[in-house]
Amino acid sequence: MDRNERINERIKVKKKRLVDSLILNEFLKDKRLIKAFMEVPLEKFIPEEFISVVKLYEDVPNLFYYDKQNPNNYRTISAPHMISIMLQGLSLTEDDDLLILGAKSGYIAALAHKLAPKGEIIILEANSEIAKISSENLKNLKLDDKISILVKNPLNGMPELSPWQKILVTGAIEQSKIHPLLKQLDENGGVLFAPIGQEFLQIYTQILRQNTEYFGKKQLQVKFSPLITKVELDKIELITDFDDSGMEYDSTQTNKALNDVSNKVSIKYTSDILENISSDSNIQIESIDKKQHELVLAYLMSIQILIKKLKQEEDIEKCFNYIDSIETKLEDLKIFKKFYQIKIKRMQNILNQIRSYSIVRKELEKKDISDSDIIDKKIDIINKQISQINDFVEIIKEDINQVKLLF
Repeated sequence: MDRNERINERIKVKKKRLVDSLILNEFLKDKRLIKAFMEVPLEKFIPEEFISVVKLYEDVPNLFYYDKQNPNNYRTISAPHMISIMLQGLSLTEDDDLLILGAKSGYIAALAHKLAPKGEIIILEANSEIAKISSENLKNLKLDDKISILVKNPLNGMPELSPWQKILVTGAIEQSKIHPLLKQLDENGGVLFAPIGQEFLQIYTQILRQNTEYFGKKQLQVKFSPLITKVELDKIELITDFDDSGMEYDSTQTNKALNDVSNKVSIKYTSDILENISSDSNIQIESIDKKQHELVLAYLMSIQILIKKLKQEEDIEKCFNYIDSIETKLEDLKIFKKFYQIKIKRMQNILNQIRSYSIVRKELEKKDISDSDIIDKKIDIINKQISQINDFVEIIKEDINQVKLLF
């Protein structure tokens, strides 16, 4: 047995021992999560320079990011017992859509995907370097088509893609700052799980939304590093490379939203929430009706035609018209999302980026076309937009094939 085989065998033994310990100490109770811990390789989410075989698969946090220029700026993947508490506190079902605030190298999202394989997962991460590391980790494990990551202030959430069945906050957050996030939860049993409190001590809290009411359960005291919320504009290329386009990030909208009294909600704290409150959806599709099936298929195929026309369109204003039409059709398809497993949020997310590229193109059109830098930027933006459109085309093609197989 060579050195690598010995290390792999040691890792396998340690992983089994860790899982057994978590079960024995009553942290790990969900059989699906037990399987996920065994299947998802933690070592693939830690840069080689930070891997410690001694610490790996011990019940301790694992370092995955360290800024040499700022020694206080480091990030860890949470200890396995804490990850167990996080994911089980969400009560994920197989088709839940999950918004994760704070990337944690992508490991928690990879585990969550095992619990919600038919749902869509989007991660918001303010640190573009951490986002890039996490994105590469997910890509290496072929999970990049299941989990999306965006460089964005997590405190904003993603209201444009709401409702979310589940929202997980992976860093310390103040009580007042969760209110805008709570409003993005599904009215029919959406759950937010977050370490709420000041910098040095928080309480991991489970909050469930039922219609317009919010029910909270305080779980345990924890000490998390603060959720990173400052977007690094000089490294924003992971999204759209807006840093060279002259566009600026405006934080006033976020601050206004966070301080707006109208955003505050009343939370009723109880000792038990998920077990006593049902989360039935307003719309239940129990069987496939031929007319319904044909309608869904027609919508998807019309979106496919529109996105292909968008790819060929040179007129910016017409591009916006195509984008608006696609957006409307995606909204109409939302009621069929779960039954047909349509990747609505993933397509909406890509469509938002396509729209952003179109906005940049429109701004560049106003500038001196003889400027070689402007020409280069325009070509670059168009190429990136086409790349996003190609991704959209592939997703819609997969969804069409999947819907066809259901009937």
